[in-house]
Amino acid sequence: MADPLDRELLSILVCPESHAPLVQVGDWLYSTDPATRRRYPIREGIPIMLIDESEVVEQEEFARVMKQAEEKATT
Repeated sequence: MADPLDRELLSILVCPESHAPLVQVGDWLYSTDPATRRRYPIREGIPIMLIDESEVVEQEEFARVMKQAEEKATT
């Protein structure tokens, strides 16, 4: 599992498709845009911010990840 990215870096990275903020879950960066539901891999500590390398996740996974990110932000 990837170490958390630097907060400053994470604050400036956005989804290349929707320009939505990202949240990190394990080895993935998830776009917070519910219309696109993309996730981008982190390989050897480097975010791969290419649409061709991303995946579109199912609605259920997106909802779970966004809920988890919201709970983490409030604690």
